Amino acid sequence: MKYQYITVEGNIGAGKTTLAHLLSKKLNSRLILEEFADNPFLPKFYDNPQQYAFPLELFFMAERYKQLKDMLHIKDMFQHTTVSDYLFTKCLLFAKVNLPEEEFRLYQKLFDIIHQQLMFPDILIYLHAPVQKLQQNIKKRNREYEQSIPDEYLFNIQETYTSYIKQHNIKTIFIDASNADFLGNEK
Repeated sequence: MKYQYITVEGNIGAGKTTLAHLLSKKLNSRLILEEFADNPFLPKFYDNPQQYAFPLELFFMAERYKQLKDMLHIKDMFQHTTVSDYLFTKCLLFAKVNLPEEEFRLYQKLFDIIHQQLMFPDILIYLHAPVQKLQQNIKKRNREYEQSIPDEYLFNIQETYTSYIKQHNIKTIFIDASNADFLGNEK
């Protein structure tokens, strides 16, 4: 079966972007990468999560929505498949971990309004790695604001993803990324 829209997901540092690049190259597909670096609240969030969680999550949702809306509605005669390194529902999953209950309910209302306008992927490739491996990858890529992410935070994100996937009928390929080296082994 030929998939038109493939999404790679996983925790922070799981290797989503690297695998999405490799898949896109192998499939000669269009590639959509999350534009996290443009979020002015991201470094501030890691310094003060309580103050910056809500604007961080709103910014991510708006940017992801705009990017997916723009990219997924453009037909390309030469590239029939699109590979993305994020699932739009990621917005809701991270918000659930990062926001207090009252703010999360408001956020979820906004999410519910806009997510219905987006195409859902044909298949989700989920990268699972233990927190220790995630921390190694985070250290290796050396983004300053990520260096002090607590293990507990990564564990909570992982549990939220796992719970979501179990509760929803999503065609998913689980990849154990514990020993994966997508950069060193392109097969």
